[in-house]
Amino acid sequence: MMEEQGRLLEGLWGEVRELSLGNRIQRLDSAPTPLQFLRDYVSPNKPCIISHAISHWPALTLWPNLSYLSSSLSDSIVSLHLTPHGHADSLVPLETPQKEETCFASAHVEHVPFPCALDLVLKPEIKNLVGYLQQQNDCFQEEYSELASDCDAHIPWATEALGGCLPEAVNLWIGNHSSETSFHKDHYENLYAVVSGEKQFLLLPPTDVHRMYIKEYPAAQYSYSSDTGEFRLELEKPQRYVPWCSVNPYPPPETKETEMSKFPLYFNGPKPFHCTIKAGEILYLPSMWFHHVRQTPDDNGCTIAINYWYDMQFDIKYAYFNFLQSIHYGSTTLMNYDTSKFTLSDGLCIDANELEAEEANQEDTKDE
Repeated sequence: MMEEQGRLLEGLWGEVRELSLGNRIQRLDSAPTPLQFLRDYVSPNKPCIISHAISHWPALTLWPNLSYLSSSLSDSIVSLHLTPHGHADSLVPLETPQKEETCFASAHVEHVPFPCALDLVLKPEIKNLVGYLQQQNDCFQEEYSELASDCDAHIPWATEALGGCLPEAVNLWIGNHSSETSFHKDHYENLYAVVSGEKQFLLLPPTDVHRMYIKEYPAAQYSYSSDTGEFRLELEKPQRYVPWCSVNPYPPPETKETEMSKFPLYFNGPKPFHCTIKAGEILYLPSMWFHHVRQTPDDNGCTIAINYWYDMQFDIKYAYFNFLQSIHYGSTTLMNYDTSKFTLSDGLCIDANELEAEEANQEDTKDE
């Protein structure tokens, strides 16, 4: 039975790429019409990268000037997320009196004047202290409203395509090279615009849900003491559990072999889509797609982006996803599966670092 499920899932992963997605994320040289966006990308739940759609934004020239940001937001109190490594909302080991266990760790959040927050983001050399301005829940309008005239309040062609409703939330992201977001999915249609620096995304479609090894982890919270300069990580009380993706696509060399053996459906399956979003470009990230994000700062040492979350349609695609996810072909069951019978061609197997090198080579070839 398990072997048959493996064959069926392998067939599904291959068919969705062959019939719909192809082997790379499509790039558009200009903003699509609302009809084109709805027909070619939203309805088939297919990502794309759009260039020259925000060229009119003053933010593209103003925000890389950090003195402009500090001056404009001098009186603004913002939410600064602090972690010892830059991985907020991620899985980390936690020592407890009974044993070491893996937990879902949330960042320590301090509400500070923007100039102070930016100063901490720009000082990654401080040992075991990484600042990331990544508050969600409509933080752009709540905390950065002084910058509203520098960009659009919504993406007009996307708003029309998605039924005319304005975004549920608009969020600003300012981080450094250490800031990283682990694999997860969102129940939103996401228009992600990079203003400065670059963002590197790894993407997997909702059909690949079993490859993420989603499991419930105990929730924990970082707390930071500025007096000692140390973090403390403690389980939340009352205890709660968070379903989260178990896969780290960039395991360190010393644990790579172990990680690959623990999560064979990910590492031996079809390559994730890797794409780099540069300043002035928008990634359309469809609802329910799994994504992992890293970033490359600009010359000032930070990456700046703004994203627009539109409500997704809870339609038949959502029902299909829930049905697929309900098939118990993951977690401990997978650990007992004979993965020697579940292999794809070597050309499809994954090394996330190789994906980045491959894309960089393609960009160099295109520029020549």
